[in-house]
Amino acid sequence: MVASLIINNQLPALGRVGILYGGNSSEREISLMSGEAVYTALKNVDLEAILIDVEDDLLKLLPTLDLDQIFIALHGPGGEDGTLQGALEYLQLPYTGSGVLASSLAMDKRRCKQLWQGIQLPTADFCLLEKNTDWASVLHCLGNKAMVKPANEGSSIGMSRVETASELETAWRFANDFDAVVIAEPLLSGDEYTVAILGDEVLPSIRIETSEIFYDYQAKYFSDETQYFCPSGLSEKREGELSDLAMKAFKSLGCSGWGRVDVMTDDKGRFQLLEVNTVPGLTSHSLVPMAAKAAGIDFEHLVLEILRNSL
Repeated sequence: MVASLIINNQLPALGRVGILYGGNSSEREISLMSGEAVYTALKNVDLEAILIDVEDDLLKLLPTLDLDQIFIALHGPGGEDGTLQGALEYLQLPYTGSGVLASSLAMDKRRCKQLWQGIQLPTADFCLLEKNTDWASVLHCLGNKAMVKPANEGSSIGMSRVETASELETAWRFANDFDAVVIAEPLLSGDEYTVAILGDEVLPSIRIETSEIFYDYQAKYFSDETQYFCPSGLSEKREGELSDLAMKAFKSLGCSGWGRVDVMTDDKGRFQLLEVNTVPGLTSHSLVPMAAKAAGIDFEHLVLEILRNSL
């Protein structure tokens, strides 16, 4: 499928591509790296592309640039949560990745998990944390060890692992600096996996091992000690189960084009869905390019296929 993108040096008619990157979310640094990588890839195959660091005047700027389509390389709120997608729908510009509703649902971990629970896809239970939360009681309900997360952030920003009631309250205050909605989940003790999806194809899963307390921002993007295993070491049957679960989770939110589904196993070895990323990173440490490479897809072809799926 992907290998057919370039036949006899003929590229698909992708036109002039605007790469939206940067922005002002807490993931700006990673977005800049992703955008630069996409720009280089498109230049390597002689496609016309321009980098656009997203600012407040985007709605006025984009119509002046004579663009045929948009590659979204913005991560986090404002770029991955449906806001930008809605603006591009208004401007009638084709864009990469999922639409407005799917992007919004995937970004909101609370509502995403509620949806999965409603259709009986496996995901750990959770509690909403607020100022008047009974910290000791909540921690007990979560098994006395928990992960605290802002509901609408990515890249593990604002996350903490806790084991005491006082740590839970401190973690809530920290996460609350990033988002008004904060959730806590039981600490999953098993292996961590990520599954990339490209069009209707599930790429090989990746198993992640980190020397950090958990797979945090530093471990994801900057640590040379984080280990990635692709193939992940699962049996053929288990790999199939994980692939099926990832695609069901992806489709349940209405996601399309490309993305990544993060999963962990619990103490009984059962897969538990964590979240769906609708605009995953495309840096040197990023996981979708790693999975694509394992499937025989180089970075340039990966970028081209993401664009082709937006037409």
